Amino acid sequence: MPASKILMITGDFTEDYETMVPFQTLLACGYTVDAVCPGKKAGDTVATAIHDFEGDQTYSEKRGHNFALNATFDSVRAEDYDALVIPGGRAPEYLRLNADVIKSVRHFFDAGKPVAAICHGAQLLAAAGVLKGRTCSAYPACRPEVELAGGIYADIAISDAVSDGNLVTAPAWPAHPSWLRQFMAVLDAAALLETNAA
Repeated sequence: MPASKILMITGDFTEDYETMVPFQTLLACGYTVDAVCPGKKAGDTVATAIHDFEGDQTYSEKRGHNFALNATFDSVRAEDYDALVIPGGRAPEYLRLNADVIKSVRHFFDAGKPVAAICHGAQLLAAAGVLKGRTCSAYPACRPEVELAGGIYADIAISDAVSDGNLVTAPAWPAHPSWLRQFMAVLDAAALLETNAA
């Protein structure tokens, strides 16, 4: 029952797969997705980075694509959206310094709307102060941030995802099938609840 309008907050050196795959998948499934970045407008691009797992002690990073934004951050209002997607990569590291981004993230939690975050997206959730008592997966190096923010770190396989009410999280892009399936189930449940309440 896709009808949800989804906001994706991203930025330069966002993880390539974690941005492009959910954006295209959700569009293909009939959802409306507006991808925004502070300081940029519709038609601008953000640089992406490809994080891969090649046997080193941490992921490797390579330059990815230019991802075209289709909405302007300064023109959107979180209140107009049904759900939020936060990709990982390097972007959450600096996006969490933006007060308007933090305010937007808090809106979705205060309103009980569905939120999907993956990998380093947990850095943004931690900075927004929305993880207290919530189970959250993330790239393992973000575990201290999740726990310092009062969250319960979900130590799951890299291909798994976890749902805690309206929050769906995963460690990295290999979890896309599970992460997106769980997120769409939460979206559909929220849409059904709204329909029944109307």
